[in-house]
Amino acid sequence: MKKLVFLTGAGISAESGITTFRDSGGLWEQYPVEAVASIQGYYRDPELVINFYNERRRQLSTVQPNDAHRLVATLEKFYDCCVVTQNVDNLHERAGSHRIIHLHGELTKATSTENPNDPSQVVMLAEDQDIRIGDKANDGSQLRPFIVWFGEAVPMIEPAAEAVSEADIVVVIGTSLNVYPAAGLLGYARRDAVVYLIDPSPNNVPGYLPVHIIAKKATEGMQELYEELTHKG
Repeated sequence: MKKLVFLTGAGISAESGITTFRDSGGLWEQYPVEAVASIQGYYRDPELVINFYNERRRQLSTVQPNDAHRLVATLEKFYDCCVVTQNVDNLHERAGSHRIIHLHGELTKATSTENPNDPSQVVMLAEDQDIRIGDKANDGSQLRPFIVWFGEAVPMIEPAAEAVSEADIVVVIGTSLNVYPAAGLLGYARRDAVVYLIDPSPNNVPGYLPVHIIAKKATEGMQELYEELTHKG
C-alpha cells in the first residue's frame, strides 16, 4: 500500500468556520501574535493567553469537520495515510483520520508549565472545560494549553519529517508553508514523490520539486484529488 502524507494548515479548517490567524480579518488582527502565541507572552500575562485558548476550545463544539477532512480520512481505505497538521483543532480526528501528527499542539489537551513536553503531564480536557489560573498539572505547576508557541521547540517535527521522507505522495492543503520549521518539511520528500498543492491562490510553490497545483479551496480541491487518487470520475 502506497504511503500518502497530508500537510494541512488553517485553510482546511476555514470552511468549517474555524477562524484563521493570518488571513484578512483573522485572529492576528484581533490579538498581537506575541501576546497570545509566544512563550514570552504567556509568562507576561498567563491569564490572557489561557483565556484566549479557552475561547478557541469552546469554538470546537460549534463547528464540524468539512468534506475536505472527511475525504482525507476516507483515503485511508486506499493508502497508508498520515496527516501532519499545523492546526490545533480536532477536526481531523472527528472526521475519522487515525494517524495524526499535531505540530503545534492540541486545543483539547493541557499540560504543565514547567514540563510541557513530558507525556506524563499531558491531560485531556472535556469539551466544555476551561483552564483556570490556579489549576495544577501533575508536577504542581500551573496547567497551560498544550500548544507549541513561538519561542518553543517543536517536538513533533522529527516524526513529521520522517513521515514525509517515507511518502510516495505528499499533499499540501490550506497552508502557505511560511512558518518554519513546518515550512521545511517538503524538503524531506523523496525526489520520486508525487507532490500536490491544494490552494486557491498558490503563490509560494517550492521551486525544488515538481508540484501538481489544484487551485481550488480545500473542499473542492480534495474532491478533485480524491477522484484522481482513486481513479474515479
